[in-house]
Amino acid sequence: MRLRINNIARWLDEPESTLLDKVASKLKVSAGSLQDLKVVRSVLDARKRNSPRYVYTLEVTLAGKGAKPSLPPDVSEVEPAPPPLGAVARQPEQRPIIIGLGPAGLFCALRLAERGVRSVVLERGRDVIERRKDVAKLMRDGTLLPESNMNFGEGGAGAYTDGKLSTRINHPHVRKVIETFAQYGAPDRILVQGKPHIGSDLLPFAVERLRNDLLARGVEVRFNARVERVLVKDGQVRGVTLSDGSTVESNRVVLAPGNSARELYERFAAEGEIAIEAKAFALGFRAEHPQGLINAIQYGDKVADHPELPAADYKLAENLAVDGEMRGVYSFCMCPGGIVVPTPTEPGMLCTNGMSNSRRNSKYANAGIVVSVSTDDFARAGFTGPLAGLEFQRHWEKAAYELGGGNYFAPAQSIPDYLAGKLTQQPGGTSYRPGLVQADLSRLFPPALTQSLRAALKTFDQKMHGFITKDAWLIGIEARTSAPVRITRNEALQSVSVTGLYPAGEGCGYAGGIVSSGIDGLRVADQICAELT
Repeated sequence: MRLRINNIARWLDEPESTLLDKVASKLKVSAGSLQDLKVVRSVLDARKRNSPRYVYTLEVTLAGKGAKPSLPPDVSEVEPAPPPLGAVARQPEQRPIIIGLGPAGLFCALRLAERGVRSVVLERGRDVIERRKDVAKLMRDGTLLPESNMNFGEGGAGAYTDGKLSTRINHPHVRKVIETFAQYGAPDRILVQGKPHIGSDLLPFAVERLRNDLLARGVEVRFNARVERVLVKDGQVRGVTLSDGSTVESNRVVLAPGNSARELYERFAAEGEIAIEAKAFALGFRAEHPQGLINAIQYGDKVADHPELPAADYKLAENLAVDGEMRGVYSFCMCPGGIVVPTPTEPGMLCTNGMSNSRRNSKYANAGIVVSVSTDDFARAGFTGPLAGLEFQRHWEKAAYELGGGNYFAPAQSIPDYLAGKLTQQPGGTSYRPGLVQADLSRLFPPALTQSLRAALKTFDQKMHGFITKDAWLIGIEARTSAPVRITRNEALQSVSVTGLYPAGEGCGYAGGIVSSGIDGLRVADQICAELT
């Protein structure tokens, strides 16, 4: 009998070899009757300062025959894995087109290929390995290539901004996404980590292997192929036109362009054939702290340097009433042992994000500290219509670029100075390249957003005493938390206005991160396959 056992705790000074004895004790059997112990999940519980522990979910085989034993509430029998999905009953008349080779596009193409459907994938940027040079050039000397950067290119925005696979959604496909990355070369540790993380140094190679497998399965992948227009006739998608003027025909198009596909958003709004609407999102700053400080706050001074403890992270959230309006302020994309990176896609505009490599060994920690903004905020700033959120983004990205003095230097202010509304400190050490410029960050964002951010920072310091320190900096700005639009779709995952067009992933307003985007790509592929049965 194969059993799954939850909630087995191990303190830092206990060796992993004690896990078998702990399982035997819980099951009230001898350790000798247990075989093939396997760690399914390992979560660090650091809620008690100076006494962190690991909590495990384990699987083990109970040897012997006879009646099934009575199992404790947090122990269950392991169900057999479902059989793999077979090939579709019929092939489509035309190959489906997938726009974008980020997580949604990758997993959509993979699932279709697994079911015997070969797609055509169109990626506006370069392949993930060549793209590395363009990302490095942006950080080194501020040279932005509009078609190959932190957002555009194979692997999408997540390929070079951390590769976190943690998610808040509960969906059966979560495991599929994580196991797929491990299958294509990501470290096996992601299979058991409570907060799986690949790292920006390793994720590109997993993406490359996945793409090579897609090619071997007959999938066509085109790089430097920016879609200029989605072709629609009589409410039915007909294909796409590329920026070089060529046309690719299909009656099924998966739209997975990532959350920075501004030219497409503008085309849809101007032509009016594809339903699009403004969507709320969040914006703010990247907060950068010394990693040692975050370790001490989260773990406690006595164990902060313990070799079994990873670089500490945090998750903060607060709902505040400002001028009679409730706003959420929260940490976003927290990167322990990471760096802050420039993520613009248009000249003269600046936005940032965080990333970390697999070892998370930078001496800095960073996270977005962002406040929710609504369509009402867009209207108060003078922006209306389906592109109101996009224009709101652009307005503040342009303001941040100018406040930093150009060339992608980032405006920055210490957290105490931001709260006090003054400038007393010049930026010191930082992970951000090209560099920081001291600036009054209250010049960015409407007053209500500034008030919300300031109030939340004070409550965050109450939750994590020491969060407000002269060694902590706010770096402007974090603006690409999610798409500022939604391409509306129906229950069949097709556009409400165009048959055969499948809006997918973060860029169309249906995901927020690598895993959820990958899941949405799988769902769209499953829908297409269902139509071919």
